[in-house]
Amino acid sequence: MKIILTTVTLLSALLAPLAQAEGDLKNGQLLYGAQCIACHSIAASMAGPAHKGVFGRKAGSVADFEYSPALKKSKLLWTEKNLDLWLSNPEKFIPGQKMGYAVASAKDREDLIAYLKSQP
Repeated sequence: MKIILTTVTLLSALLAPLAQAEGDLKNGQLLYGAQCIACHSIAASMAGPAHKGVFGRKAGSVADFEYSPALKKSKLLWTEKNLDLWLSNPEKFIPGQKMGYAVASAKDREDLIAYLKSQP
């Protein structure tokens, strides 16, 4: 019994960081509504491009949005890593881009990315 309890405890400790890496989708949705909705929506381009299907999409590729030349030329895909770098400091990640907003909290970025991933 002690071996089983020790094994379960050890597995829980090892898997906890993986669970955190997934982000909190519900909090991400709340953050999206509070921090992103002024310029973005999931379904339509506004001041920023639509976010539907952003995860895994090529940057600068929404047909009805006029991107900066810097973003169009970036040739990157929106992966977890790239979204995190983008949200933490867009201008540092892609100099010359147009987004004037950053998300300082790593946890908030993780939750926002979880939400964006859920919008295929």
